[in-house]
Amino acid sequence: MKRLPSTQALRALESFLRHGAVWKAADELNLTRSAVSHQLRLLERDLGFALFNRVGTRIELTTRGRAYANDVSAALSLISLSAVRNAGQELSGQLCISCTPGFAATWLSTKIGKFRRNFPEIALSIITPKLLEDVTNPDADVFIAFGESTMKDVEVELLKEVEFTPLISPVLLNRLGAFQEPGDVLRGELLHLADQEDWKAWFQAAGCSPDLTNSGVFFADMNLVYGAAMNAQGLAMGDEFICREAMETGQLVRLFDLSIKSPKAYYLAIPSAKSDFASVVAFRDWILEELTRSNT
Repeated sequence: MKRLPSTQALRALESFLRHGAVWKAADELNLTRSAVSHQLRLLERDLGFALFNRVGTRIELTTRGRAYANDVSAALSLISLSAVRNAGQELSGQLCISCTPGFAATWLSTKIGKFRRNFPEIALSIITPKLLEDVTNPDADVFIAFGESTMKDVEVELLKEVEFTPLISPVLLNRLGAFQEPGDVLRGELLHLADQEDWKAWFQAAGCSPDLTNSGVFFADMNLVYGAAMNAQGLAMGDEFICREAMETGQLVRLFDLSIKSPKAYYLAIPSAKSDFASVVAFRDWILEELTRSNT
């Protein structure tokens, strides 16, 4: 073909490649389904080869179409990275941080104003992933993830190791009375994040049967766990770093000296292609310094 395809058509193809459905691409691009379908048909016509197979009411990429779409995705990514890289040389442009909900709510959101005052020209956005260890969002420049150090396609740096211990609100503690031994926590409702692993590990370290944890309420977000605990709905296996302020202000009370070290930790993860962006470097240096200051 003699002329370049329209940018909108290429964006529609790239979005379809990632989502596999016209309606999802339309939602992402804020267009109607018919508009996206029209763009894809025009692109196919201009290229002169089939991008899609029609399967009933659905379409799917042909082998040749997928190869072309992958090339388009790489090219659009390169254009985007170039814009960020050049904007970042003067510490301006945009910086998107993907951060776990608990870390974002209890630490980052209470400190981020300092970063903004130091770098007011950086347009900052903070998003939270569904999975605490997720470092795959292409829109993010920096990830604060809770997981293990073996994360793929990113440069990983330890931010904070984590220890867990049972925490309770003063209201519920007064209601239930003194806790003399680990098994006493069963007098209250156990609060879980997704599964029972943290409570099981703590019971095992305390010399009790891990099977004692087979009860309680399950939440999909750690903020919900801590919210329920602070409102006297049960006992949380608390992250001592995330819950530090709540413990210092008396909103949550530590029941026992026994803590368990988590096999996971908070890590700063940066895609290799973005590691030399000035805004990313500035954020890395700032958060490491701020965490050091918080620990003293």
